[in-house]
Amino acid sequence: ISDTVFFRDGVRRIDFILSYLDDKDGEKKQERRREFEANLKKAGLELETEDKSDSDDLKTYFLKIHAPWEVLATYADVLKIKVPFKESDIPHGQDVPLEWLSRPFRLPEKVMRPQPDYFTSPFDKDKIDFFLIKNQDTFFPPSTRNRIVYYILSRCPYHKEDRKETDKKGIKRLLNNGTYTSAFPLHDCRYWERNTNEQCESERYHLYKNWARFLCFYKEQPLNLIRKYYGEKIGIYFAWLGFYTEMLFFAAVMGVICFTYGVLSYDDNLTSKEICDPSIGGSTVMCPLCDKKCSYWKLNSTCLSSWQSHLFDNEGTVFFAMFMGIWVTLFLEFWKRRQAQLEYEWDLVDFEEEQQQLQIRPEFETKCTDQRLNRITQEMEPYLPLPKKCGRFCLSGVTVLFWMLLIVACITGVIVYRLAVYAAFASIMKDSPTKKIHLVGSLITPQLATSVTASFINFIIIMILNFFYERVAIWITDMEIPKTHLEYENKLTMKMFLFQFVNYYSSCFYVAFFKGKFVGYPGNYTYMFGKYSRLRNEECDPGGCLIELTTQLVIVMTGKQVCGNIQEALLPNWWCSRKARKDQYSRWEQDHDLQNFSQLGLFYEYLEMVIQFGFITLFVASFPLAPLLALCNNILEVRVDAWKFTTQFRRPVAAKAHNIGAWQEILNVVAILSVVTNAFIMAFTSDMIPRLVYLYAYHPGSEATMSGYINNSLSVYDISQIPLLSIPICCLRYRDYRYPPGHQRQYSHTMQFWHILAAKLAFIIIMEHVVFVVKFFVAWLIPDVPSEVKARIKRERYLIQEYLHNYEVEKLKIQLSQSFIIEPKPGLLEKNVI
Repeated sequence: ISDTVFFRDGVRRIDFILSYLDDKDGEKKQERRREFEANLKKAGLELETEDKSDSDDLKTYFLKIHAPWEVLATYADVLKIKVPFKESDIPHGQDVPLEWLSRPFRLPEKVMRPQPDYFTSPFDKDKIDFFLIKNQDTFFPPSTRNRIVYYILSRCPYHKEDRKETDKKGIKRLLNNGTYTSAFPLHDCRYWERNTNEQCESERYHLYKNWARFLCFYKEQPLNLIRKYYGEKIGIYFAWLGFYTEMLFFAAVMGVICFTYGVLSYDDNLTSKEICDPSIGGSTVMCPLCDKKCSYWKLNSTCLSSWQSHLFDNEGTVFFAMFMGIWVTLFLEFWKRRQAQLEYEWDLVDFEEEQQQLQIRPEFETKCTDQRLNRITQEMEPYLPLPKKCGRFCLSGVTVLFWMLLIVACITGVIVYRLAVYAAFASIMKDSPTKKIHLVGSLITPQLATSVTASFINFIIIMILNFFYERVAIWITDMEIPKTHLEYENKLTMKMFLFQFVNYYSSCFYVAFFKGKFVGYPGNYTYMFGKYSRLRNEECDPGGCLIELTTQLVIVMTGKQVCGNIQEALLPNWWCSRKARKDQYSRWEQDHDLQNFSQLGLFYEYLEMVIQFGFITLFVASFPLAPLLALCNNILEVRVDAWKFTTQFRRPVAAKAHNIGAWQEILNVVAILSVVTNAFIMAFTSDMIPRLVYLYAYHPGSEATMSGYINNSLSVYDISQIPLLSIPICCLRYRDYRYPPGHQRQYSHTMQFWHILAAKLAFIIIMEHVVFVVKFFVAWLIPDVPSEVKARIKRERYLIQEYLHNYEVEKLKIQLSQSFIIEPKPGLLEKNVI
């Protein structure tokens, strides 16, 4: 069978494919198919069946569906689909200076603009001659045709006329009960070669050649062609992903500069030098970090981690944290402008959600048996009574809360693991690390071993909880019976993001804002579950907890990205494309063997990127290289997603969308929260503020240097108060600002502690206010819609009104002239008779 997208007559185009198996015990299914196909024919669709003997597996029947012009015109009028009526005479933007620099990154013009710009207007069946209809067979593009056919399929009943079974309706229910095995529109050709039929545009081939190959990673995306082939909803996703990746470049550059500053100032780090100095750090004996199993330890054992911490905890980090607060505002504001430009170019300016997303879901119509009068349309419509809605909402809320508490319980378990295992690592390594672990030697410390293993365990728990919660979230959203597609997606989005937020970020929040903050002091330590649990709260290294937050962030963020890309690249049916190369089997069989693109396919793509956005904004102060990792990942992500859509997925049903939906508000919330979290990280997790307070207020000499800071930041504890511990020293040191033994206020906080706390709070207030003022000023300064786009929209509306007015006037003139010819004046008729 040839690789065709037409019926056997070679004229009628296949707009949709349904497949089913001939079950021996499937009489009910046969009856459903009979009624459904009969109702499809009554709706005006034309059908053609391919027998199972012609299929590759000799089991599957394929039902080909074609929508004739009359059906397309009727439903285009119902759905208010915009179609061209005149070629646009508005010129494109002006030539960009130094345009030759961008030529290596550009694609051919025919790929970037697959069709000319038109003035468009909602289709009206009564004004056929107003529109530019050169050929009725090609007037509606394949994406529009499959959208119309799917609209009919989703509402077509499969019960007999004499039975009023309202629940027996729609292709989705027939797929769920196994009557049909799949329903999909066809790709227009194989992705690696053009279609031999000249009537086929071979757009899939052009997308693969210019977009889906990784060698095109430096090229711009053919957004107009993506929109034309897949629809606006998928087009807007790739536009957003590409814009986000472009903006990440600037954040990555600044992150590299900040990290480079940490590397270059490596030798000027007096704090680390004092820790590593045998006469200072080597002679400073620290209090045990856990009870019983942990011994005292020397400060210079943290030499390596203090050097590592300086790479990320330096003066440049403060600047970078403030820069990222402004960057996220620029990203969101410039995206609004880019989105407004796409709305204009893709005829979505006057697009209202009611046309597509706010149409009532077939599942809502089926499950809601109660009816009420719509005040606007004055028609009866299904609705969900308030008591039922409240009951479902409460059950949904309790379920989400249970799963969030489950995450907190798992994180608590990981914290208990850290506390318990730290003591075990400490007892193993306290004698001689080089004897116990010969290959790694002194690089392994109890803190590092505990942190790394706990991070990996936490990542595994995250992935397991994700697997289960995804199914729970879909189940409870279905249970709520949302009325519209938009409402369904928004509810699922909020549930999934709320869960993912707690799941992915809770461990980072613990390390950043809780670890080492509630420790107590020797003789009066704080325990996690009370003193009898013997699980002492964790302490930070003398260099601070920032390096541990960096470790946690790197493992969770990179682990998620690597696992995600592996899952996407190693799809289970990758062999289908290879089989298609060898065997010349039909177009519908080739597409049938591909993976189905579900209605929530884009949802998971957005979710992956928004979680990444949270990592590079909420905790970026701890790891300036996070934007660089995200940039590298996204360069790959764009091409992997493009490859999946082009080669591995069936062609999705085209859908309209003029923005990224609820994700826009989520990004705004994360952006505001990121300013707060980074300010608190710099104040309470980083060691920056204590160092600055010492430098400018407590340095003993006349010259402001960091010498003596380590000794100043460590308090003294009298060893004689621990009678069972016999060591040849009189006192131990611990990280805090408390009065020494013998002082009248011994072991209470010193005035320096309160000065540091006041400086931290002042820094938070100043940083937040500075960043927020700049954010709101930038948001006010940059309009959401470019002035050029506003002018073009007004110009186009004016021209559309003018053309419609002229059309109506000319039509009226023709009608008047025809009526004058048919009905001549009575006086003139009498004169001719005489």
